[in-house]
Amino acid sequence: MNPATTKQASQEQAMPSIGIIGAGQIGSAIATALARRSIPATLANSRGPESLTETVATLGQSITAGTREEAASKDIVVVAVNWSKLPAALAGLPDFGGRIVVDANNPIEAPLFKPVDLGGRSSSEAFAGWVSGARVVKAFNHLQPHLVAGDPSSEGGRRVLFYSGDDAEAKAQVGALIDRLGFFGIDLGLLAVGSRLAQFPGGPLPALNLVKFD
Repeated sequence: MNPATTKQASQEQAMPSIGIIGAGQIGSAIATALARRSIPATLANSRGPESLTETVATLGQSITAGTREEAASKDIVVVAVNWSKLPAALAGLPDFGGRIVVDANNPIEAPLFKPVDLGGRSSSEAFAGWVSGARVVKAFNHLQPHLVAGDPSSEGGRRVLFYSGDDAEAKAQVGALIDRLGFFGIDLGLLAVGSRLAQFPGGPLPALNLVKFD
């Protein structure tokens, strides 16, 4: 085996396993971004793997359908579910035991788009209460789904993805994934600060489609 092949095999072996809970617009967009780079992931929803047969068929071989529990067992678990359905989507899952959970949610949903009253907390602080034992990182929530699914270099640079969290190592892993997807990741700091900046509604960053030029 030549050195280039050995290096590639080593990188693939070191890549954390990924699960996605939620197959709506954002969850499917994230799965599309992963599929473009042939990064394996398990996609799950509330209706079971059989309901995702057509969806995963369009994404390619790297994305497979699984149960909620299978997706939640991965090293990095991305959650992208309508806010009102989050408690049910996460109920009954085992303690995450220090694994990374990416909060890709916003406290608002169609058809009324009325902001949820969080009692002064950021949405990620509220979300953390539903994922016991997880290292929460906020990411993938501030861009429209077609921008997450689209080519991150389509504007001639690299489209910016913000992320934040309280655990440096967890953020480093999510930042590495963002980079591998072709985006330019910007660390906004701790959840209490960064998640508010990127949260929709209320934060100043979701309205921006920023591109980093080298």
